[in-house]
Amino acid sequence: MASLSWAMLALTQTQSTQMDMVEFWSRSERTGWLIKQGEHIKTWRRQWVVLKRGKLFWFKDSTVTPVSKPRGAIPVASCLTVKGAEDVLHRQYAFEFSTRNDTMYFIADSEKEKEDWINSIGWSIVQHSKSVTDSKIVDYDGKT
Repeated sequence: MASLSWAMLALTQTQSTQMDMVEFWSRSERTGWLIKQGEHIKTWRRQWVVLKRGKLFWFKDSTVTPVSKPRGAIPVASCLTVKGAEDVLHRQYAFEFSTRNDTMYFIADSEKEKEDWINSIGWSIVQHSKSVTDSKIVDYDGKT
């Protein structure tokens, strides 16, 4: 059991290091204000959200520099679905980002902003997911 704890810690540290290597302050794929529901205390806060190199970061304000510390980050490859959530939250322009373990909710300022975020995250998922062409091609006739 202890080895599992160490493995999880190593995985978390690796993911944190990978997040640290992303220059989120320059040339992002998408940025903007979204209202995000807190993960532990379910309050709503306006966050500056940055999508860059397959990671979604959120910050307290829009002045993002190399010394800025994200309030949170998640790799989009962990996303199972990203879709509208007005019917779940009963709030206009809401969408959800669902992983195997959790669902995060966001609210955009308009329908267009909501759709643009959903499309950008979806495109990022495709771009940063391991594709079939990355793995060894197997010839089922016995030739590789």
